[in-house]
Amino acid sequence: MDPAFNLREDILDKLRTRVWRAGHRLPTERALSEHYGLGRSTVRRVLLDLKRRRLITQTVGSGTYVSERVHEALADLLPAVSGEAVSPAELMSARLVLEPALIEMVIGNATAADFECMDECNAHAEAARELEEFERWDAALHEAIAEAAHNGFIRGIFRLMNEARAQGEWGMLKRRSATPERRLEYQQEHRALVAALRERDAPLARKLCLDHLVHVRTNMLGY
Repeated sequence: MDPAFNLREDILDKLRTRVWRAGHRLPTERALSEHYGLGRSTVRRVLLDLKRRRLITQTVGSGTYVSERVHEALADLLPAVSGEAVSPAELMSARLVLEPALIEMVIGNATAADFECMDECNAHAEAARELEEFERWDAALHEAIAEAAHNGFIRGIFRLMNEARAQGEWGMLKRRSATPERRLEYQQEHRALVAALRERDAPLARKLCLDHLVHVRTNMLGY
């Protein structure tokens, strides 16, 4: 196995799970070298490849940072399905099936820390000035809900779905369909969903989740 494999995969995992978010400063080359038992030249090669893929940026005299457009770059790493990118319609169909089906698992397993994370995502989304920032926190909320299921397989599926959301076509449709009024409606729907989850009200949470996704689909895709 390539000695750099573990380093690269660990960095990618931290980016996908948002342990390291846009703007986060990575450990130094020396720290990474010591931690992974790799030569500095090997660490430098891994970082150079990640920089080439637009996942990180490097500033002389300052350090290495997670790129501001990291989720778009992560989407480029997704394996294509039958050689084609996932369409917004395909992604929306998958979300309509999967997200309401998780509600029981989330209600059974969610902790106080999970709900704090959901509240943080909502607060950041509501404070966002730009649509792109709102969309990042919107995606982070849905991923936080999935994380609250505490199931590794589910976690992996939702990482892929959120990376697919970073694809250009989804973002284009979201920008076309977004209005201040719709964004406010989405924020209210998010708050109501989290409140139902916190109350462990499965029927209401399922209904709110499905209604929200149908609302998004109607605004984006027209049906």
